[in-house]
Amino acid sequence: MAKEFRIYNTLTNQAETLVPHKKDHLTFYSCGPTVYSYAHIGNFRSFLTADLILRTAGAIGWEVTYATNITDVGHLTEDDLSDPSGEDRMVKALQSKEGEQFVNIWDLARHYTETLVEDWHRLNLREPTVRPRATEHMREQIAAVQKLVENGHAYETDRGVYFSVTSFPEYGKLSGNTLDNDLEQTVRDVVVDADKRDPRDFALWKKDDKHLMQWFSPWGWGFPGWHIECSVMAMSYLGETIDLHAGGEDLIFPHHECEIAQSESLTGKPFATVWAHTRFLQVEGEKMSKRLGNFFTVRDLVAPESEGGKGIDPLAVRMTLLSGHYRKPFNFTMKTLKGNVRHSERLSEVMALVGHPEEGTGEYDGETGAVLQGMYERALDAMLDDLNTPMALAQLFGGTKMILGKGDALDEEARAAARRWLSDMNALLGVVYYDDAPAATEEEDPLAAQVEPLLEERAAARAAGNWDRADAIRQELSALGVEIKDSKDGTTWKRTTQI
Repeated sequence: MAKEFRIYNTLTNQAETLVPHKKDHLTFYSCGPTVYSYAHIGNFRSFLTADLILRTAGAIGWEVTYATNITDVGHLTEDDLSDPSGEDRMVKALQSKEGEQFVNIWDLARHYTETLVEDWHRLNLREPTVRPRATEHMREQIAAVQKLVENGHAYETDRGVYFSVTSFPEYGKLSGNTLDNDLEQTVRDVVVDADKRDPRDFALWKKDDKHLMQWFSPWGWGFPGWHIECSVMAMSYLGETIDLHAGGEDLIFPHHECEIAQSESLTGKPFATVWAHTRFLQVEGEKMSKRLGNFFTVRDLVAPESEGGKGIDPLAVRMTLLSGHYRKPFNFTMKTLKGNVRHSERLSEVMALVGHPEEGTGEYDGETGAVLQGMYERALDAMLDDLNTPMALAQLFGGTKMILGKGDALDEEARAAARRWLSDMNALLGVVYYDDAPAATEEEDPLAAQVEPLLEERAAARAAGNWDRADAIRQELSALGVEIKDSKDGTTWKRTTQI
């Protein structure tokens, strides 16, 4: 019997079974970042929800066409209702102290797009089918705005082109914000324009021949509003009606509400069947803030200490972000992170014991295999039930404990089953090992280049009975942030993480 994938639909306020329009083929769009700075761990919590949807759908045999965008133009600072000047975030970033390193705004956008992809891979997120950029779809955006003007859903003023909210009676069906609410206090892309027909109308095109990023349009030089890009790119790659649209809870209103209005006004069809949203993340019980010192990008946590980071295993960071349900507010703490560093180390110990899945996997044969298969099936069922990551991780930790408890008593059949289990759990959760990345080499890992010669020297000293030198080397390694472990099979080492 085919398994069902249930997920909470913000549009209907209930968990629903995902039913792709095309059998066993999910079309899926998730809003990506504005590339004016490094993405922080709150951003990546939302990106990880999308990655889990991709992995879970794949686990039940579905094909997935998954698009997530890059916003590299058109996102204003006033979108946070903190800067009424309406300055473009990317322009503001270029004018900052950090922005001095960039030749121009295009250079800035390129740099932060590249670093986003680097961090994406660090956290073992799978690549989307397509990662479109707003600046590469300008023709389609201009054509969409033209069509909205032609069919009476948009109008032009001296300062821009605006979507007429009153032309779309269903505006508010996603967020609950209706025309009776005081929307002008919360709608984004609010532009002071006396010629707007309604203060709630939002910008589709902004006339500005002095903006650092501009294109020529039927309305003159300017750039698009933030909302139109996602409508255009989603439909370009996924069709006029998509199965699932995801993003952070801050995007429900107005961004996703505006996407619905634009898209359905363009096509006359439902834009997305299901809408999934990830709740906010706090750090140590407070909103992330550079002023409070609790604002973390991925590289703040995973970069080596020599480069200003904390040197934490990226898979432990991923595990921490998955340890809370996506639909509940999550408190990211150093205590939780430290616990997951230990869980990640124990998974490495399992692979040292039974072998890496790349060495070959078996079936779930034998008593151990049957138990592990049950754990995987329970983890999969948890993920199919609205992405219940805490329950799925509990199965991962339970299996880890069982395998390590059996230790050398595992026969080859059990070890092969354990490798199969590790492979299946990693495909589902992405926290056991990297899907595609090769093992680090000494050239890629400067610490390994220091550690390996010292270990060889220590082994020679121990063989010669020079225990004083062996102890001195252990202390040198400890000073480098390295912990060593001697066994009958030799000496292994690992980084010690200061959290």
